[in-house]
Amino acid sequence: MKRKIIVFFILLFILVLSSPNSEDLTTKVTEDKIEEKEEDYKTVRVLKEDKIVDLELEDYIIGVVSCEMPASFNYEALKAMAVAARTYVLYKMKGNKEYDLTSTTKDQCYIDNEQMKYKWGNQYDKYYNIVSDAVYQTSGEYLTYNDEVILSLYFSISNGYTENSENVFSQKLNYLVSVDSSWDSKYSYKIQTKEISIREFLSKLDINDYKIRDIKIERYDTGRVKEIIINDKKYNGTKFRSLLGLRSTDFNITYNYDTVTIETKGYGHGVGMSQYGANVMANEGKKYDEILKYYYTGVELVHN
Repeated sequence: MKRKIIVFFILLFILVLSSPNSEDLTTKVTEDKIEEKEEDYKTVRVLKEDKIVDLELEDYIIGVVSCEMPASFNYEALKAMAVAARTYVLYKMKGNKEYDLTSTTKDQCYIDNEQMKYKWGNQYDKYYNIVSDAVYQTSGEYLTYNDEVILSLYFSISNGYTENSENVFSQKLNYLVSVDSSWDSKYSYKIQTKEISIREFLSKLDINDYKIRDIKIERYDTGRVKEIIINDKKYNGTKFRSLLGLRSTDFNITYNYDTVTIETKGYGHGVGMSQYGANVMANEGKKYDEILKYYYTGVELVHN
């Protein structure tokens, strides 16, 4: 009996020595999860022309910057664009979907190398090197607010101010608040004048009438249209912009007996970073991190 007890304890001792302790096991599981998470963020699943394409993250960012911002822009503006684009995709990748993003402006515009060659022609090598260098110089960098990746929205050019997120997308985000962007005046805010017939104007708005009887407009402090009433029919500014295919929600309307003239100021939804404003800031000596922290209020630039 005594001998059996001794043998039992010897076997138990050998078993304990041969087993990993709980701390090592926990460490290994944690490391596996970290590696898996890092691997998840190395590639992006992009819906492009009805096909899902797996792309390396930084290669994807090169394609986005090439599509979203003129490659002739200041190098610091291109770096700011790279960080904004990377932050946006990391924000979108938090969900579990069949794919992460589309390759259109529904998410971020993306073009591949062949499309870059078509866009830039004999300047392809020059611009590809500039854009790719701007991306790799910021590799792994993204923006956070309260330690969370932000929704880094951006647009082409403002009317002189960016817009509060809740006035466009019905979601209030403390880092997407209106800031002065008077730099955009360097490009005359890309003012555009558009003329259409009264008949087409009313048809697009689904107004069953033959003439315009009255127009009333209410604006935000930024100058963008909050609400517009035409012949007693009401629209918010973003819906009106969509129905008429306008560049922005800062517009003025004049009309006569058969024609409507609409003048727009700015281009895009107006929330987040103005790309043309960023370029002027860069031309004036601002660095990419200063540009980002100006347009995205209270954020931190993080390096993974």
